[in-house]
Amino acid sequence: MSRILVAGGGGFIGSHLANQLRRRGNLVRVADLAFNGHGLGRYCDEELLLDLRDPGNCLRATEGMDMVYDLAANMGGIGFITAVGAEVMRDNILINANMLEAARLSKVKRFLFSSSACVYPDFRQMSPNVSGLREEDAFPASPDTFYGWEKLATEKMCEAYKRDHDLDVRIVRYHNIYGPNCTYKGGREKSPAALCRKVCEAADPGMITIWGDGEQTRSYCYIDDAVAGTIMLMESAFSEPINIGSDRLVSINDMADLIIDSSGKKIAKRYDPTGPQGVRGRNADISLAKRVLGWVPKVSLEEGLLRTYDWIAEEIAEDRQEIVVVPNTARGTSQAGA
Repeated sequence: MSRILVAGGGGFIGSHLANQLRRRGNLVRVADLAFNGHGLGRYCDEELLLDLRDPGNCLRATEGMDMVYDLAANMGGIGFITAVGAEVMRDNILINANMLEAARLSKVKRFLFSSSACVYPDFRQMSPNVSGLREEDAFPASPDTFYGWEKLATEKMCEAYKRDHDLDVRIVRYHNIYGPNCTYKGGREKSPAALCRKVCEAADPGMITIWGDGEQTRSYCYIDDAVAGTIMLMESAFSEPINIGSDRLVSINDMADLIIDSSGKKIAKRYDPTGPQGVRGRNADISLAKRVLGWVPKVSLEEGLLRTYDWIAEEIAEDRQEIVVVPNTARGTSQAGA
């Protein structure tokens, strides 16, 4: 049994990861700024409500831990990270610098940093028919967002801690992870969740809005596959950056059609060319993960989107049931202090 910290474990990937680590018999501590509810039951042994931008809080979180999975971040979909780039970059630099130093001071045996496909240069992602991005394609550097620049800088900081302090690091570059318990509203949601929500909320027949022309492409990896790959990486001897994602390229239009098919509704699409779109195409080359980890994604996009749609539909239905209807007899009355 290992004592494991999942920083950012109140979030989407972190909560699924903590749950799986605990099911494997580890003692799991989670530290995060908020715990928004994830439907996983008792998914960890200890919850610490901490702002990890504070170095003292990072020391408290890492104390007594054998391993650290650092998934804490201020992040969201393309609309969010492009709108508040300075805030995102500042917060994440503070979190990750503090977490690395705390891991060193706490003598953590192994440290995993959650990087992103956003580290890859924009000039390699200008066509919808993009080739899969290999790990070495990150340089020469030219990420299209400040979020991506911070991730790339922290990868280098991990390498520095490995060289100067002998910290045993792992670096995972996630490519568009999706699934149940993800953020699906509020402005931080990513494209699969946003489209699922739009279809759920649309009338039947109805219409949804897609940013851009819908021909921009991405590849998407289901949460269970991403968690499995993350744990396999942490347990391996491989210490260089590695892609965890899918190599199946799909357009936003095609993904929307898959979600619409899952819903059983008749939904048309309209387009907003002014909406944030990100790079024109992004795909993952996962040959390195296959070779050094023996990892391949197992859940198809069709199955993963169906599971995600069903979960979001249930969440929206529950939200609607929680709306309080004021009885007619109470209307027109007042209450002191209200």
